[in-house]
Formats: sequence, C-alpha cells, structure tokens
Amino acid sequence: MKLKIDRTYKKEKYTIGSLYVDGVFFCNTLEDTDRGLDESTTALEIADKKIAGQTAIPTGTYKVVLDIYSPKYGKRDYYKHFCGGYLPRLLNVKGFNGILIHRGVHQDHTEGCILVG
Repeated sequence: MKLKIDRTYKKEKYTIGSLYVDGVFFCNTLEDTDRGLDESTTALEIADKKIAGQTAIPTGTYKVVLDIYSPKYGKRDYYKHFCGGYLPRLLNVKGFNGILIHRGVHQDHTEGCILVG
C-alpha cells in the first residue's frame, strides 16, 4: 500500500492537502506550516527552522507502521474501539519524533502530525 499526500494549500499557519491511497483520493489532510523542509534538509537546518508543534514534517518518503500503540491517543474511546489505540506512525522523520496520522479538525490539533478528515 502506498500513501501519498499532495500539499495543495500552504498557508501561514497551516497546510491543507489530499491523501491518496494507491493513487486513489482518500481524504483531505491538515498539517502544520510547511517551512520548505525536505529530505535533503540537514538536521541542523531543520532545528533552525522548526517551531515545535507548528512545523510540517519535511517533504519526503517515509515508512508507515501500524504496530506501535499510541500512549497519547490509545486510551481515548474513539481510538480504543476503532483501532485498539494503534495509529499509523511515520518512521525516521529527520528532526521529528512520534509523527502520527490521526483525526482532527483544527490546526491546533496537529502538533506535527498529519490530520485526516
């Protein structure tokens, strides 16, 4: 399975995109501000440009796993019943940790994660 996010609206405080699963549109996404980071950006440059909880992850290709329980969301009723507390997590995102794909409706809910809705 291949997930792709096309970031289409890059605003001052948020980024809106479209999530595709194996090339088929699945849903809209909401992320923090795109600060122009990508896979070639050094860790030092990321640290310099990143604002914690307000910066979208670098554009790139990442492995996504479903085998890590979320200590933050796992006990919430919705996630507990829907997925047992296991949310999609991106691995090896330079300068970022614990990047999840989860539901949300406002830019304040992102904190570096990718929101779907």
